[in-house]
Amino acid sequence: MKTTSTEPVSRLIGVSKTFQGFNRETQVLKDINFELYPGELVLLLGPSGSGKSTFLTILAGLQAPSCGEVWLFGKALEGYTLAELQQLRASRLGFVFQTFHLIDALTALENILLVMKFTHTSKKSAYLRAKELLDQFGIAYLADAYPRTMSQGEKQRVAIARALANNAQLLIADEPTGSLATDQGLQIVLLLSELAKKEGRSIILTSHDQRIVPYADRVLLLQDGILS
Repeated sequence: MKTTSTEPVSRLIGVSKTFQGFNRETQVLKDINFELYPGELVLLLGPSGSGKSTFLTILAGLQAPSCGEVWLFGKALEGYTLAELQQLRASRLGFVFQTFHLIDALTALENILLVMKFTHTSKKSAYLRAKELLDQFGIAYLADAYPRTMSQGEKQRVAIARALANNAQLLIADEPTGSLATDQGLQIVLLLSELAKKEGRSIILTSHDQRIVPYADRVLLLQDGILS
């Protein structure tokens, strides 16, 4: 949870985003100010097309704002080289998506191991870390299973384990419960909340599902480009 003595992991200052189309432009984000702190789970609500995904890609430095400042881990994005940004995403950020993005040709264990190839982790350490995550999320039995044999809830647990393989301090989850049944979705939210509280990770979760509200530390609404 936010404290006055803790620096935010991520920060948006006066961020706006406009997309140019044929004979028109669309402003998706309007003068957004936002801070995310260690150990905090923030829920970002908003209808489809409200700009939630754009918000997340800008927050992660994957897309530049039209104006405003984006800070990650105490430093403005402009202060990072391209190589430093790539390393930052590989070693300190984790991403979870509604559609999981697991590689069908790889087992659960192999999907998790793949992430650590980009962080120069030794094979032995990577294997131990992957097994540890599978145990932590109660899916050790899926180590040698392929995504096509898994339930939707199992796929999402594997996806979260993969997102944390690099010990990510900032976890960005875009509609992670959208493909799940109600009980599965709530299990995933409880899991994310536990990661924030027990491990001090910073998590931002987007959704349009009001039932998630009680599990978040803060709830924000993005509508018509305005964050409130």
